[in-house]
Formats: sequence, structure tokens, C-alpha cells
Amino acid sequence: MSGGDAGQIGHALVEFSLHGIFPEEEVSSRQISGRDLAPALEALVTAKRKLESDIHKINEETAPDVNQWIANAKSLENDINRSRSWANDIVRRSQAPDVSGKTIQEVESKVEFLQREVEYNQQVHHALRSIKYVNELLDQVEQARDERRILDSLHLLEKSWAALDAIPISKSCRIMKLLDMRAFELKSAVHDVFDYVWNSLVWVDKENGKTAIFQAREDEQMSLADAVVGLKAYKELDQRMSLFWHGIDEAVIGPRTNTEATELPKIQIEESYVTLSGSVDKTITSLFFDLDQVMTYLSERLPEELVYSLSNVMMPDLIPRIISKWLETAVPASLKDMDEFRRVTEAVKAFCSRLQSLKFSGFQELQEWVDDAPRVWLSKCRETALDSVRSKLAQGLGQSKEVERVETQIISRSEGRELAANGVAPQTDDDDDWGAAAWGDEGVDTKEDPNSRPDTNEDDGTDAWGWGEDDTANEQPSAPAEQPQAEAPAEDDPTEAWGWGEEDAAGATSGEPAANATSTTNRQTRELTLKETYNVSSMPEPVLALVSAILEDAASLVGNDGNPMATASAGLFSLPTLVLAMFRAVSPYYYTLNTGGNMFLYNDATYLSERLSDLAKDWKARKDLTPRAIAMLRLDNDINALQSFAARAYASEMSTQRTVLRDLLGGSQNLLQQDGLGTEDLEAQVDNAAGHVRALAATWSTILGKSAWSQAVGSLVDTLAAKLIADVMDLAGIGQDEAYNIASLIARITELDDLFLPPDASKDTVPATAEYAASWLRLKYLSEVLQSNLQDVRYLWMESELSLYFTVEEVVELIGLSFVDNARTREVVKEIEAHPQPLEGR
Repeated sequence: MSGGDAGQIGHALVEFSLHGIFPEEEVSSRQISGRDLAPALEALVTAKRKLESDIHKINEETAPDVNQWIANAKSLENDINRSRSWANDIVRRSQAPDVSGKTIQEVESKVEFLQREVEYNQQVHHALRSIKYVNELLDQVEQARDERRILDSLHLLEKSWAALDAIPISKSCRIMKLLDMRAFELKSAVHDVFDYVWNSLVWVDKENGKTAIFQAREDEQMSLADAVVGLKAYKELDQRMSLFWHGIDEAVIGPRTNTEATELPKIQIEESYVTLSGSVDKTITSLFFDLDQVMTYLSERLPEELVYSLSNVMMPDLIPRIISKWLETAVPASLKDMDEFRRVTEAVKAFCSRLQSLKFSGFQELQEWVDDAPRVWLSKCRETALDSVRSKLAQGLGQSKEVERVETQIISRSEGRELAANGVAPQTDDDDDWGAAAWGDEGVDTKEDPNSRPDTNEDDGTDAWGWGEDDTANEQPSAPAEQPQAEAPAEDDPTEAWGWGEEDAAGATSGEPAANATSTTNRQTRELTLKETYNVSSMPEPVLALVSAILEDAASLVGNDGNPMATASAGLFSLPTLVLAMFRAVSPYYYTLNTGGNMFLYNDATYLSERLSDLAKDWKARKDLTPRAIAMLRLDNDINALQSFAARAYASEMSTQRTVLRDLLGGSQNLLQQDGLGTEDLEAQVDNAAGHVRALAATWSTILGKSAWSQAVGSLVDTLAAKLIADVMDLAGIGQDEAYNIASLIARITELDDLFLPPDASKDTVPATAEYAASWLRLKYLSEVLQSNLQDVRYLWMESELSLYFTVEEVVELIGLSFVDNARTREVVKEIEAHPQPLEGR
């Protein structure tokens, strides 16, 4: 920038300072560098000198006026004396009896005029004396400033302002403007001197980490106590303390409380200085020792008013820092490090007491923290536990492991004979294969069961696991019959595969009248142990370990009044509920990132519920716990929530996969009536759907137990069968070629039978598909009908088992779709309608 531009900037600053004139846009928008400031400052200094010269010149110019005012005042005094003489003369004459009324009136008018003149002259005299007094006060202020008598300067300034306000002259008068300007300039000059003296009394060296507070300096007349008066006069008390705190924080407190530093400096008091030197450990006790030194130093050297003001700006900054960076990290997440935490709380209490004795205020947050130490510890336990669950889930499902589920059933001797006839007799060795050897040998002692009931119906083998008991809660589960029923229910609720709700069923049975129980002839019963293996991820064990550790800590606090954390025992007992709630809330996201994640989630939640149930039972049987600790454990709702959560995970996965299968088979459209698709396209769709089932079956086989796997895959197979059956029944007519194509599609689907065969099955082994897919035999019989003539259809209805899977109306509809309406057709239809249940009585 050129010299002319710098001059314009200086001129703009001078005009703005003197007259409040804002510079033109061209000047105010320019970029200013450090080099441009020197000419601008020179312009300001020149303006200042000129202003001082003008003031001095005005004082010299007004000196004759003041002398003239004084001369006029003396003249006025003479006039007053003369007027008093006239007044006396008038009074004397007024008392004379020969004075006329006109003369009296003239005299009275003259008296009134003289009185007004006297009052005016008195006012002028008073104003002149006040102006002189104010001017003398300002002279004294200037002298006190030069001698650095700050308090005297401030007192004199205050008196001069009061006297200036008392002058009975308009503020727009020139003399009043000059006096006011001089007073303002002296105030600024005194403030500059005050700043210099204050900085010499309260000194902070941020670069070298030092600070000092002096009560007085030899070369200064103002003491620290006097400085308080000055701060109040300038209304800078809080502002100065705020600046002082930020300075001492940056120089001393901040480096000492910085937990991220590799090495912390030690605070030392050397004579009048607070310094940083050496190093110190990172313990809380050493921190409070150093802070105690600083607080003591400040309290002893600062006046009480400054200590109070300093507390207002220091404590809201220092206390949260101590709590968040030092104390919260020292709170243990369990009872293992409780001794160290006690020492921390004792150090905090001692520091709070010390602050109170030093007359500091604003540390209530620290006092509340130490008073609520049990709550703080409980919050840390809660935070750590929930974060542990989140971090474990974020690491992935980990390596899966195989676990075993064991369930014991009571069977009668007749049921045992039926099992033996099917090759499922109890054995002494256990086998993981899902066959006859899977029936364990626990509880082989024979005993009488007063609640055993005779068999009234043949049930399929799934009843041994209690499937379907939610719908028939009052039925006692019986052993499997020699042959499974042709149509077994294939429910999607995974609880059916695990026999949940059997306790309710058992309770309902045990509640029967004793007379009914004795009518069962007290047949001998024995316990039969059912075992099944399935896979869980690495998640349940850490969650179980966490819950167990929390409960152990809570139990150790119950009745232990000597432990300061004893009041947190109730909150600690409720923490497992939050841990399990966190698992249920967060786990769906992380589990779905893995193949078969929902099924793993189903298994893990089921495993957690079973282990927690065992934990609750063992807890109640423990002898080392107090009755209150036993009663405070409440996991029933959490166990039920986990079971429901597992069921939802299973149901969600099944619903999704069923939707995928339906979409692969045409979705909402009829598979057999899609526009533009030929036979090869339909076969490709069916193959894709069957391939998807096989892929899911392979994935789930490494996750689910055999029973749950069979039920899940059976449900998918049933979805394919039901979709194709529904699409066939919706056709308007079925020709011979079309019937052949449909039968070919059905054959492709029925190849899924091999999923339900044992690994070493022979050619004569019957697949168990129909036990888990309700529509499976319907699909096979539909294929038979489509490939049969009218006589064969009659045979399937009258002699075979078609009537078990199709109603009369459905068979009649199929005949109408496949055959021409003639006398023979009507005859067969009439015969079928006449025998709606042809197998009844056989």
C-alpha cells in the first residue's frame, strides 16, 4: 500500500475518533497489513497532540473570560450593596406619612427589579465558583495521576463528576463540554496507570508457567486491597478475575490437569511465585495435593472479594474438568478395585472441606459427586456393561460352538414298549445322532407316577419334544407311536420345536382331581432324557459371564453396610435387565451381517434364556447368599423376553424366506399363468426356488438343532407345495399336456424329499418330509390326480388316502378341470360326493 493510502487510513481513524465519522467505502474495504499501522498510529499521535494543544489554548483563551467573570462578580457585589442602600432608603421613605401612593408604587417596582438582578447575579456567582471548583479538582486528579496515587485520583474524579453535575448550566455550554472532556481524558489516563500497577501486583507468565500475587510493590503506592476499590470503580472486578483465571489456568493449572500429557509437571510454591517444575505421578491424591497448594496460595494472597469473584469463573471450568478427566476414569467397573476408589472419594472429600475452609464457592458439583459415589459407581457399571455388549457385538459373531440341550420326560411302560418296538429303547451310551440312540439313559430307575395317563390317541414322534403344546395345554405329551401320522402340523413358531410351555402343561395335568389320577391304574413310569445339539455364536458366553459377574457383585453388597457402595445393590440387581435389553436392541443389526444370522440369533437368545433359567434356579438353591440377596434376583421377565425375542428372530427369518420363495414362484401371480413364459421358464423358476431351499437347508444345518432345522426347512418346503397347489386350483381348466407339465414341476419340487433322509438311508427309507410340511402329501396326491384317468381318481378317493388330504369339493373341482363333463364323469362325481369319508370305519 502506498504512503498516500496509509495517510488516508490514518485520516479515517482520526475522523472516526474525534467526530464519529465512518470512512468511505473505498477506504474501509481496503486490506490493511502490519506495515500500514505505523503511519496510522503516527496520525493518531499527531491528532492527540493537536487536541491537547487545542485544550491548552482554550484554557489560555478562557482565562481572560474567567477574570472578566470575576470582575463582573465584584461589580455585582457593589451593585448589591448599592441596591441594599436604596432598599433601606425606600423603607425609610415608605414610613414617611407624606409620601404619595404613586411614589410608593414606583419604589416597589424598583425593589422587584433589584431583587431579580440580585438573584441573577447570585446564580452567576455560584456557577462561576462551581466551575472554578471543578477545574481545581481536575487539577488535583492530574497531580495524583502523575504521582500514581490511584485511589486519590479515583476519589477526586468521583467528586469532580458530582460537582460537574451540580453546576446549574446547560450541558451544551462550551465551558461544560470542555470540563467534561477533560474529566474523561483524565479517567482514561488514570485507568492506564491502574492497569500498569495491577499487572505488577497480579503477574502471570504463561510461557514459563509462573504466576505471582503481591500485596504491594515498593515502587507503587497502590496495594492489592486498594486495587479492589479501583476494580469496583471501573466495574471490572469479574472481568479482571476472569482474565486472571484464564492466565493461571494456561500457565499452571492446565498443564497439571492435562491427562493426555505423557509427563505431568509438579506445582511448587517458591517464595511469592507459583511455578511448574519436575514431574509427578498421575494419581488423584497427588493432583489434589497440588491443587490444594494453589488454592491456599490464592486464598491467602487475594482479598475475600476477589476470591469470591474468582470462584465464580474458576469452579465452573475446573470442577467439570477434574470430574470428567480424572475422577470418572478412576471409578471401577466392579468391586475388585473398590479400595482404590475409597481412597479417591476420601481425597475428594478432604479437598472439598479444604475449599470450604478457604472460603471458595461454586464447587457443589464436586461435593455432589462424592456424596453420590454409589450412584456414580453404579452409572459406571451400567456404562461399562452396556458398552461391553456393544463392543462385543461389533467384533462379529466369532467362532460358533456346539451346545447340547437336555430335556427329561416321564413315559409310561406302554409308551416305552412302543419306543422299543420302534428301536428307540434307552441305552447306556449317548449318541448325538438324531435317531433311536439320542434317547439318553438318565433316571433309569423305575418308579410310580401318580399323574401318568393312558394313551387315548396316536401322536407322532414330535410330541416327545412337546410340539403343539401351546394349543393343547391340557394334554399330556405321550411317546411316539409306531408310525407317524400322515399329516403332521408344521408350525412356524420355533417354540414348538423346543417344547416351551411344557411347565404349564404339566401344571395343568397335575391339577386334575386325585380320583382321576388313580383311575389310571398307577402304571409304572420312568424318566427319559432327550438330548439335542445345536450351534451358538461366541456372543452368549460373554453376556452370561457379564450378567453373572454383576449378580455376584450385587450379592456381595447386600447386607454389607460397611461397604460405601452397599446402597447400589438394588440398582446392580437391575443391571442384567439393561444388559439383556441392550443385547436385544443392538444384536439384530450385527447378526444380519452374517449368513444365517437370524438363526444364530434365535439359537443364541434361546441358549441365553436357558442358561439364565438355570442360573436363577441355582441362585435360589445357594446357601452362601442371604435371603434378601436371593429374593432380589428377578430374571423371569428377562427370560420370557429373550424367549419372545428368539421367537421373533426365527419368525422374521421364516417370513422373509417364505416371501422370497413365493416371489421366485411368480409372487402374487399364478405361476402357471404368467404371460410369455414357456415350460422351460417355469421349470427354471421351480429349480431356483428348490435351489434356494437347499441353500438355506445347508446353511441352517450348521446352526440349528435337528428338530428346529427339520421344522424350518419343512416350513419352506410346505410354502412351495402350498403355492403350487393354490395355483393349480385357480386354473380355469387343465389339458392333458398341461397336466403333464404340472406333474413335471411337482416332481422337481418333490426331489426335496432327500433333505429329510438320514445320511446313510437305504433306498426303502421313507423321507420324513410329510411330518414337517403339511401340504407335502397333498402335493404328491395332486400329481397323482393330474396323471390319472377317471377310474384311477375314483380309486384314489375310494380305496387310497386321497380323502385324507383333499375335500370332496376340491376333488370334484379337479375332476371338472381335468375331464370332460359326460355321464361317466357325473357318475364318478356322484359316487365321490356320496362317500365324503370313504376310509371311515376301516
